[in-house]
Amino acid sequence: MMAPSPSITVRDLRFSYGGPDILHGLTFDVRPGEVTGLLGPNGAGKSTLLRILVGILDASSGHVEVQGHVLPDGRLALKQTIGYVPEAAELYETLSALEFLELCGRLHGMDEDLLQARIETLLTGFGLFEDRLLRLGAYSKGMRQKVLLTAALLHDPSMLVLDEPLTGLDTDSAVLVKRLLSALAAQGRTVLYSSHVLDVVERVCSRVLILNYGRLIADGSPEALKSATHEATLEDVFRQVTQAGDVEPRVQQMMSCLRP
Repeated sequence: MMAPSPSITVRDLRFSYGGPDILHGLTFDVRPGEVTGLLGPNGAGKSTLLRILVGILDASSGHVEVQGHVLPDGRLALKQTIGYVPEAAELYETLSALEFLELCGRLHGMDEDLLQARIETLLTGFGLFEDRLLRLGAYSKGMRQKVLLTAALLHDPSMLVLDEPLTGLDTDSAVLVKRLLSALAAQGRTVLYSSHVLDVVERVCSRVLILNYGRLIADGSPEALKSATHEATLEDVFRQVTQAGDVEPRVQQMMSCLRP
């Protein structure tokens, strides 16, 4: 059986904010039907890469094609086909959750009856339907995250790009999101999932990309990466390939300045 065409194609991608490169010649493909984890230490370039892939930032050089749209020219058409949850999103705090989601759906040109039905179904699934008329300024961090996830799913996108999507969620909601992502991938959708929670990535993702200092240093399934590095967990793989030092001496040094 022939593998599906890539939903993301990146070739020699470079990016800078006017100084030294942040991303250094990245090349990879992502195919539909898999949950691909994007990992890396703080400052590795993960969020920058995601912003390029969803059309917020323009690459300095290289080729980027997402969902058949060559960026940056195809960014407007692309945004109709993707759902994006950024790491730190600003919400319109004077709007209610219902008003915010209606705004999102109407910007996507959704049929009004379908929009209202989806809002009710998704908010009910997240346990927020009864609070839909509350202003977003009164929502907790976890409730806001559920609204962002709902907004990303509302227009039924064929690709989801998620930057720390479980932030603030309680255990039940986190399990719900993980199961939902697996179900969406099983339908043939593309899910790109960036997180620092490595045990979740290991359970949810069928493939992992690891960035370090803006370079792609590892690419493979969690099992393949563990086998190649002779490590027992994805966290151990991550620490080996990013050359993270032993934390124990730092723990002891920090403890030494605290009251026994």
